[in-house]
Amino acid sequence: MRLGIFAKTFARSSLETNLDAVRDAGFSCVQYNLVCAGLPTLPDGIETELCARIREAFVARDLTLAAISGTFNIIDPHVERCQRNFRCLRTLAECCSSLGASIIAICTGTCDPNNMWRHHPNNGRQETWAELLRAMREVAAVGEQTGVTMAFEPEVNNVVDTARKARQLLDTIGSSHLKVIMDGANLFHAGELPRMREILAEAIELLGQDIALAHAKDLNRDGDAGDVPAGNGLLDYDYYLSLLNASGFRGPLIAHGLTEEQVPACAAFLRERLAAVSAPAPRNHAT
Repeated sequence: MRLGIFAKTFARSSLETNLDAVRDAGFSCVQYNLVCAGLPTLPDGIETELCARIREAFVARDLTLAAISGTFNIIDPHVERCQRNFRCLRTLAECCSSLGASIIAICTGTCDPNNMWRHHPNNGRQETWAELLRAMREVAAVGEQTGVTMAFEPEVNNVVDTARKARQLLDTIGSSHLKVIMDGANLFHAGELPRMREILAEAIELLGQDIALAHAKDLNRDGDAGDVPAGNGLLDYDYYLSLLNASGFRGPLIAHGLTEEQVPACAAFLRERLAAVSAPAPRNHAT
């Protein structure tokens, strides 16, 4: 696994100095957000010159653009806003080849009209699932038409709030351009922390072959985990990373949920844990 970070962790005045900070912190890959280049996450348009500038900045610093953020509430009750965001998602996808990106991070949405990361009691209704399928088919079609992988994250506050629902969604849509972002901290509903290992193991077993990207943050409670840097909470990181490793996942592991001041300690923790899970098992010499 390659260790990366959200570019937004580093607030800088230009996209070049932002990526300088990523490189100087020792990361090799990035989940990028166009806000770091002075645009909205989902812009109405991206100038060709800016796409080239972003791509050249990554190449010059030997950084990989692991994914680009394109999150919005794909079942937003505000229909006009949702339609506009779908148009902007297509714009972003059409620019991915110029940017050097192949994965767009998305989410499965919520019935909450004001916050795409807030739970709503209607998220579990059959009508909501049907709306999600309609929206996700549109997302997958954009991916197929542009050659981009759309990757969603099972998250307790969204419609897809378990690994089983994520598996159901993947199987129902049936698109090779729809994959998963795995974040071990986002899988635990209220009261489920005592079953941490069981829930993590089930998630990797069900989704391991469809993980395009993994996230690394931590949690200090179940339900809405909040933003806690990896190594500062309750997640069993040795187990989480060992499961990812055993599944064959060798992609980017992206740190987030931390401030710039917390980066050095978090990066050191993750490098130590990655080295431990990837080390060969000691050989048992018979006597």
